[in-house]
Amino acid sequence: MKLLVGIDVSSEKLDSCFLDSEDQTLLEESLPNTIAGASQIKAHILKFNEFVHYDRIIVGMEATSVYSFHPSTFLAEDQDLKALKVEVVVMNPKAIHRFKGLFDEDKTDQIDAYRIADFLRFDRFNVSLLKEEQYMALQRLTRSRYQLICQLTEMKQHFLENLYYKCNTLTKEVDTSVFGSTMMDLLTDSMSLDEIAAMPLENLAAFLQEKGRGRFSDPDKLAKSISKAIKGSYRLGKMMQNSVDIVLASYAMMIRTLKKEIQALDKAIQNLITTIPESKSLLSIPGIGPVYAAGILAELGQIERFEDEAKIAKYAGLYWKRKQSGNFESERTVMTKTGNHYLRYYLVEAAGSVMRNEPVYREYYLKKYHEVPKHQHKRALVLTARKLVRMVDVLLRNHQLYAPERSV
Repeated sequence: MKLLVGIDVSSEKLDSCFLDSEDQTLLEESLPNTIAGASQIKAHILKFNEFVHYDRIIVGMEATSVYSFHPSTFLAEDQDLKALKVEVVVMNPKAIHRFKGLFDEDKTDQIDAYRIADFLRFDRFNVSLLKEEQYMALQRLTRSRYQLICQLTEMKQHFLENLYYKCNTLTKEVDTSVFGSTMMDLLTDSMSLDEIAAMPLENLAAFLQEKGRGRFSDPDKLAKSISKAIKGSYRLGKMMQNSVDIVLASYAMMIRTLKKEIQALDKAIQNLITTIPESKSLLSIPGIGPVYAAGILAELGQIERFEDEAKIAKYAGLYWKRKQSGNFESERTVMTKTGNHYLRYYLVEAAGSVMRNEPVYREYYLKKYHEVPKHQHKRALVLTARKLVRMVDVLLRNHQLYAPERSV
């Protein structure tokens, strides 16, 4: 006999339903999402178990943003519940939503709690999203970094849009990044384009060399290309020019700030990842540094949560659904993206870095790149990430360090 506890979590409430494996509802109760409410759920579990001595007790809830973290952690780490081997499962809301869609019924918190408990009866739920504290702490850093990277990308896009108004040929003529500190200082400085264009090339080259602290290999060539770009660009009216300059200066400041904050997160990630022994396995892979290793580990948690590498790939959304009917088997399948997008991001980014550092992965990438005429890079990189999943699974599961593969 099983005891199944479904909890519908919100910011303020824990709507719970206690169900046995014979679909008999034992208790339905709405409690506050506080330690007192979670303690009451614990008390009910202990009380029901006194009379029946269940073979298995499962507590399930959806992963509802930050709201499910505290009750799931409290119930999973409670020593009395651990003594009963209570399983605490945090599930993908999409799986519960699809299950609820099978029934023609109202939508209420109490019904949702019942359906979560009902779903647990079938024992078909995937890997729990609940992980140990060290992984959760690392996850806060890596997910925040991902969000800052997205913001930085957006800021750069807006900067380039406004830069086109000011100097529409610059990115075409200049082969250095416009987001370097020297270039951004030049583009947001008080000097106008005409003043920069009027500068002698040797003075502009000296200015670039001074601002860039000698980092430019050929400042004369760079000065010449900047001057050419400015002379070939349209000129703005004074009002438009003032507006664009203000916007560029604003985005430049935000880009600098975001870069600084990302660096701070990178440092915190490097300090924390050393406390996780499994990181040594991933760090042994050429091209994977502390940030990519941390991003992968933070989302995977304990590797034992997954049966095999196929489950990891599916969890990350790096798998392709088979399409078959009768004698027909589709050769074209679309990659699903319903998995953990944070894990997919770090796996794909890591694959790109590994591909540049490991010959076998480079060969595999190029092979997949030349198989199709469209979307070559994206397709090849995603398939390389799928190949990387297999290596990550083997290294973490066997606690091994990376050994280069032999090229076939």
